[in-house]
Amino acid sequence: MVVQTPRSVPGISRAVLSTVLLLAAAAPGHTQDLPPCDDDNAGLVLPEGFCALVVADQVGRARHLTVSDNGDVIVALSGSRASDGGIVVLRDTTGDGRADIESRFASGSGNGIALRDGYLYYAINEAVVRYPWRLGALEPAGPADTIVSGLPAESSHRAKSIAFDDDGWLYVNIGSPSNACQEQRRTAGSPGKDPCDELETRAGIWRFDANRTGQTQADGERFATGLRNTVALAFRPQDGQLYGVVHGRDQLSTLWPEYYTDYANAEKPAEEFVRIEQGSDFGWPYCYYDAQLERKVLAPEYGGDGQRVRRCRDMDDPLIAFPAHWAPNGLVFYQGTQFPQAFRGGAFIAFHGSWNRAPLPQEGYNVALARFDEQGPTGRWTVFARGFAGEIMGPREAEHRPVGVAEGPDGSLYVSDDSGGRIYRILFARAGR
Repeated sequence: MVVQTPRSVPGISRAVLSTVLLLAAAAPGHTQDLPPCDDDNAGLVLPEGFCALVVADQVGRARHLTVSDNGDVIVALSGSRASDGGIVVLRDTTGDGRADIESRFASGSGNGIALRDGYLYYAINEAVVRYPWRLGALEPAGPADTIVSGLPAESSHRAKSIAFDDDGWLYVNIGSPSNACQEQRRTAGSPGKDPCDELETRAGIWRFDANRTGQTQADGERFATGLRNTVALAFRPQDGQLYGVVHGRDQLSTLWPEYYTDYANAEKPAEEFVRIEQGSDFGWPYCYYDAQLERKVLAPEYGGDGQRVRRCRDMDDPLIAFPAHWAPNGLVFYQGTQFPQAFRGGAFIAFHGSWNRAPLPQEGYNVALARFDEQGPTGRWTVFARGFAGEIMGPREAEHRPVGVAEGPDGSLYVSDDSGGRIYRILFARAGR
């Protein structure tokens, strides 16, 4: 991709070019004419009638993303040795679907990002900030305000995901710092702390005032608990409910070989698709959902043997149990009309892929669709898009790993990748196009 900024075009002032770009981006029909897809569908395998293209490549460790009403793609970037993270705005000015202008600003290892009420909210590991934002802008209209700071980010599961309801509340995922709240972490046979003190500040969803600056975690409310790490978090506009897809636990056979084989570890602890209500408790670290037994069972750190239930009878169950170790990282509910009726209202979930399925082959590295009807989730799901990883599925070998999913104003589905830094756009290829 050739990166072109207003500053790089000879003979045209930056102010004039910015005005031209703004008018072009906001022109009627700008997002209505669908571009041609790549000949190879960007390497993806999709259902019949769908196709894909690469919007941008090698943008950095792309995490969650949002698409503005004028079609700009705004991406949160995780920090790395080569990058400070931050935000990148991608714009297509030619209508071919490929970004030919980008703008970068901010810093910090980012994950959550959202446009709301004239602001761009950005969640880094320790805080949530917001920038004043105007439609068609390539950069903020002013400096950032800090909505909440000092969020816990020690050890594991540091990335913060965000979601908003219609009443002005901000919801933040704060993942657990450990696998199972053991007294001695990652030590075979070590019991779990009971009660688990990590639940006081981690492994749940916290709620804050989205319009109040200068908050700390103590100013928020623990809305739900027992969620190991809910990176995939979103409100469903069709019913106003908060949903998430939770990373299940690891290392059953490594820590408790007397109860679990490596095959059991690879298949048993489900990734849970859940509806999150105020006061929900999904049981971590005391329980996990066994998809084969179709129930929550007691974790071995708390006296479980792979069969016992005990206190887990009182925990909230998932709506859908996805396969173990797929690593769900992104969630969006489809509102558009571009895709056929069967896809509308459904949940698209980006699975990042994991490392912990040996001796079975690695899985995930895909985007799945969980179907909904008028009564809610049907329990049926399918893999919608695959082929991201390339020839080898593995955390180090995969060419691309899906993280974020977002819907564009024309109903296209966008997917981010934090391995190769690619942004995909998936279209429904209408007959005759």
